[in-house]
Amino acid sequence: MAKACPVCNKSSLMAGGYSNRTRATQYNPIGKKRRQPNLQWAALPAGGRIKMCTRCLKAGKNLTITVKK
Repeated sequence: MAKACPVCNKSSLMAGGYSNRTRATQYNPIGKKRRQPNLQWAALPAGGRIKMCTRCLKAGKNLTITVKK
């Protein structure tokens, strides 16, 4: 299963890095990290389940999805 929301197509992105304050010290900073979307199982009204991001789940978009058979 892909690590992307099938409703809004939210997927992973490269984020992070370090601030200028970290660069000024003798700390060995790490680079960017890949951030994954928060995918959760959501029940569909016609039965079944789908993995979608929590933003779509909170908006109730799982209640408008129709299942094609």
